[in-house]
Amino acid sequence: MEQLFYAVAVLACPLGMGLMMFFMMRPRHAAPAAPGGQDELTRLRAEVEELKAVQRDRSGADSKLP
Repeated sequence: MEQLFYAVAVLACPLGMGLMMFFMMRPRHAAPAAPGGQDELTRLRAEVEELKAVQRDRSGADSKLP
């Protein structure tokens, strides 16, 4: 019985490592796309460009002040 305990203890680490490697190497399924993904991305890019234009206008107006 004591030898069985030692055998289990000695094999626990390599078997655990092998299981971890197996689960990490498995291919994962792609996450589902967010609802409205491409449309929302396009809308957000347009909003960023609009905000950049406003910022450029403000910095241009500030440089014209005496």
